[in-house]
This record gives sequence, C-alpha cells and structure tokens, in this order.
Amino acid sequence: MEILLAAAAAFVYGLGDYCGGRASRKIDSLIVTCVGQIFSLMLLGIFLVILGDPAPGMHDWLWGAAGGLGGFVGLTLFYYALAKGSMTVVAPLAAVVSAVLPVATGLFLGDRPSLIAYVGIVIAVVGIALVTGAVGSAHAPTKLSIVGIATLAGCGFGWMFVCLDRTSADSGMWPLLAARIASITIAASIILVRRRAKERSVEQELRIPAIALWAGLFDMGANVLFVFANRHGMLSLVSVITALYPVSTIVLALRLDHEKANRSQFVGMACAGLALAFVSLGR
Repeated sequence: MEILLAAAAAFVYGLGDYCGGRASRKIDSLIVTCVGQIFSLMLLGIFLVILGDPAPGMHDWLWGAAGGLGGFVGLTLFYYALAKGSMTVVAPLAAVVSAVLPVATGLFLGDRPSLIAYVGIVIAVVGIALVTGAVGSAHAPTKLSIVGIATLAGCGFGWMFVCLDRTSADSGMWPLLAARIASITIAASIILVRRRAKERSVEQELRIPAIALWAGLFDMGANVLFVFANRHGMLSLVSVITALYPVSTIVLALRLDHEKANRSQFVGMACAGLALAFVSLGR
C-alpha cells in the first residue's frame, strides 16, 4: 500500500510542479508559491475538520514548521528554475537531490530494505539522472546558475521529507498545517518587504493565473499522500519512489510545451517504472 501511495504522490507532485512552473513564467515564483499555499491551506483546513484528529504536541508542530521552511525554499526555487530552464532537465535534477537526503537519513536511522529494494533504489537514482539529459544533448540548454538553483530546490524538498518523517504516527495531517503556516508567513513577509522596496503595483501582483491555484492544490494533495505513505513504510523507500515525480512533469512538458527528450531520457523514464516494481517487491 505504501508504495502505491508514494507513486500516487510522485504523480501528483509532478502535476503540481508543471503547473507551478508554467505559472512562474507569468508572475514571480515567490507569489506563485504563496498564493498556491494559501489556497491549499483553506482546503487542508476543511480536510482536518472532516478527519477530526486531535491536535498533536509541540514536537509535531515544530517538525511540521521546519518541513514547511524546506518546502517553501524548495518550491520557490524550483518554480523559478522550471520557468527559466528546461523542465526536462530541471525537474529530474531536483529529484535526484531530493531523494539522496531522505534515503541517507532513513538508512542512518535504521531502515533496512531487502536486497531487491536496494537494487530498485539504485535503478531509480540512475533513471532520474538519465532523465536529466546527462547523456546526449538536452532539447534546451540550461544555464549553470539554474542547475545550482534546481539543486538547492532538491535540498529543500529532501529536508521537508525528513521533517515530515520525524512527526509522530498519531499526529494526522496537523504537521502539514504547521508547514503551511510557516511557509506562508515567510513568503508573505518577503513579498511585502520586496513590494515596499520596489514599489510594485498591487494591481499587477493580484493578476494571479488560475494555474497557480492548481499548483497549490496538487502540491497539498501530494503532501497528504506522502504522509500517508511514510506512516506505513520506510522513509528510504517511500522518498525514492516519491522522487520519481519528474516523470509526469516531463510528460506534460513534452505534450503541452513541445519540449523534446533524447533517447537517454526515455531510458530514464523506463528505469523509473522498473525501479517502482523492484522497490514494491522488496519493501
């Protein structure tokens, strides 16, 4: 069950990343992050009321807030990199980095998958690396600065996965509420300071494309799926499957933006499917 939930999280994360990247081509990626998270916060509030879980202790609030900081940094930088670089390069690169940190943390904390699961993890990392276009030439050149930004975004995502893993099993979805409150507070504060410094037009900032709201919706949905998956499985396995999210982002970029993928990128996507099967068998 946890592998299916992680795969679903990866799929939904990929949809959200594509929407966020497209929205960031029209407006500031920081605003896209903030607006999407405010919208998803309202939906999360409804979800929490329906679940009726009791509020957790300070431990879970703090870890959730720490994860929100990582998610804020990751999303803002990631949306910017997607808008300025090739999605077929940026998305998988961030995914490789986002997988390494939680996998290493999970193994350090005592996760002990079977041998076939280890093979699946290696195949997944290789597959994600291939999708970056490291072998052959990518459709669109990506600047070294964008590569660095995508790497930092992956660090933010990896930190968020680790923080959510540290929350207690009976905390429900409350850590996600803490994460959203923390990230929205930081984003809103930065936006206000920047607007005052640059005297930006409020009217211009309020022209938010609807796709930014979809980005927030998909991101929150994926977060919920990840939390459920992680509560039922090992961080090292769940995180590496979740890190396959570039596949759906790339498929959308190929279909809707007419980006092109080389042979190694298609092999990488095939490796992603093979890794999913191996990890499922070895969980």
